[in-house]
Amino acid sequence: MLSNKFLIDDRTPRTPQSKVTEVFDGQALNVPYRKFRVLLFLILTLVTSIAGFRMMFDILKPNGTTTLEIILLILFSATFIWIVTAFWSAIIGFVFQLFKIDPLTLKKQPSIAALTENLSNKAFESKVAVVMPIYNEDTHRVFAGFEASLMSLLETGNSEQFDFYLLSDTQDPDIRLAELAAWQNLLKRFKGQSQKIFYRNRPKNTGKKVGNLKDFCERWGAFYESMIVLDADSIMTGSCMIELAYQMHSNPKAGLIQTVPIPVRQETFFGRFLQFAAQLCCPMLATGLAFWQTDNANYWGHNAIIRVEAFKNHCGLPTLKKRSPFGGDILSHDFVEAALLRRDGWEVILLPNLGGSYEEVPSNILDYATRDRRWVQGNIQHLGMLTIPRMTLLSRIHLLFGALAYVTSLIWLVMLGLSTIDAINRAVTKKEYFSSSYQLFPDWPITKPDLIFSLLFLTFTLLLLPKLLAVLLALVHRRKEFGGAVKLIISSLVEMTFSIIIAPLMMVFHAFFVVSIFLGFKVGWNAQPREGRLVSWFEAIKASGLGVLAALMWGSVTLYFSPLFFYWLSPVLLGLVLAPLMIRWSSSLRLGLQARKFGIFAAPSEITKPRVLAYLAEQLNNNDTKLSNNASHSAKQICLIPKLPREQFEPMPLQNI
Repeated sequence: MLSNKFLIDDRTPRTPQSKVTEVFDGQALNVPYRKFRVLLFLILTLVTSIAGFRMMFDILKPNGTTTLEIILLILFSATFIWIVTAFWSAIIGFVFQLFKIDPLTLKKQPSIAALTENLSNKAFESKVAVVMPIYNEDTHRVFAGFEASLMSLLETGNSEQFDFYLLSDTQDPDIRLAELAAWQNLLKRFKGQSQKIFYRNRPKNTGKKVGNLKDFCERWGAFYESMIVLDADSIMTGSCMIELAYQMHSNPKAGLIQTVPIPVRQETFFGRFLQFAAQLCCPMLATGLAFWQTDNANYWGHNAIIRVEAFKNHCGLPTLKKRSPFGGDILSHDFVEAALLRRDGWEVILLPNLGGSYEEVPSNILDYATRDRRWVQGNIQHLGMLTIPRMTLLSRIHLLFGALAYVTSLIWLVMLGLSTIDAINRAVTKKEYFSSSYQLFPDWPITKPDLIFSLLFLTFTLLLLPKLLAVLLALVHRRKEFGGAVKLIISSLVEMTFSIIIAPLMMVFHAFFVVSIFLGFKVGWNAQPREGRLVSWFEAIKASGLGVLAALMWGSVTLYFSPLFFYWLSPVLLGLVLAPLMIRWSSSLRLGLQARKFGIFAAPSEITKPRVLAYLAEQLNNNDTKLSNNASHSAKQICLIPKLPREQFEPMPLQNI
């Protein structure tokens, strides 16, 4: 057995950074018209939402509203507000991206070339830690990504103020041995940097990722002004890290600065679909969010820089003493940490135009749904934290909308079910045109087809227009990055079609997850698959077979009693019936490679591959660096337990939430 004791190097401890009270003496980021932006966004959202509500109410009102229809109206309002919020964020982002205006400062956005040229001038004296928490991950992939980011930073020639930490919570003994062997090999390749890169393994992963970062902050946080947090699948360029550190150092009120992680390295059809959609739409959507969120943005858990002193003093998360699903460890900790920083006066900023921040996504629908299952569990928990004292309004909105992102799927499914019941009920109920024996004229049922069509058109526009605007924006500014206008348009049409087909399946998955969480079922937060794989027919049918049977029964009953409503419902039913085929087919590596061959889903990260991603690919294909998670063959290579810096322990207090 390997000893869990860590050797300590003989470095002199660095002087701790300024305390919180001293940090606030600086100037905040120049974000003009903060209150006006929030007010403008709220007005746009409320006016549009009220218009949709009135249209739905006017459709239901003429024939008298039943209890069932009142419930439908309430559910419709909740989902419509969610759609409207995303719509106006996209519209605002489109305008700012089109005219290349920075959404925070409202100044002309500098070009990437200008940012690169000014990189050497962005000097700062504060120390920065780049930390990557990992837990039972694929050793070879983790170390390849870690090394690629490190190499990119070294190539800038401006890495003096950065230290790298691989913070392992791995409990599997074989994987831990593989990590130690990989660490030995990494040190051999970076002999001159051995005092700047560190590996630590915790014997017990208490508190999961929250506890992992807490352990780092308490033991070594005093030596760093800030820390850049990476996930196991994160890759970040050196220029991005330097820009983040410079922005943090230049804005003393900044507590957290979030980048927009762009999905890369996907080979399956589904993975490439996600990758293309994100690289096309995310910059525009993030720009809109940054405009109205200003200094009250959100944290997505990785690919961000955090002021260590602020994080230590204000982000200690307790175990919640509430009933399930609102109690226990805080799972989606990132939203809560951003809210706590903002509560105590620290700015939380989103930089939508900063490039060089990458991540990986699940390669098939089932792995994607499994990841969402964990997120659903964490985000539902946020509903119990809406009453946290002194939290800002926008932070409460982040927590609420994080949960609504998944609860709306359940609402949509319930709405469809209730609408079906209402349609069948109307079809089988005998119509009474004379409510009184002395009535001279009949009570003809009133329908408003024009209003119904208008509401459907409005909803369809709110959902589709952001995608069309993202395509238009790419055609204007980035068509070469997507392989040219023709490939961009074809890829966009395929992406929209596939999105529509799988939307019912994702709705059912999310609805099931929400219900199961409220019923008390929990799921573990384990390492997720990173590489592409072909889903078997057995897995596909097992995951979606009940949905297929339910859709067939649903469709048969609806067609028999209300054929007109059946045709309206048919896109949803078709998506559920085709679910096993879509799950299997979209996970195909062969189909993904064929799509790539014909330029379908061509993305900027493929057309002009960044150097850091090229280096990552080289390391992953390098047989000399490949290590198996079964480390029995490599245990002999391990000579020393990695050295760590001298500690200066400072406890991280738990917050009252």
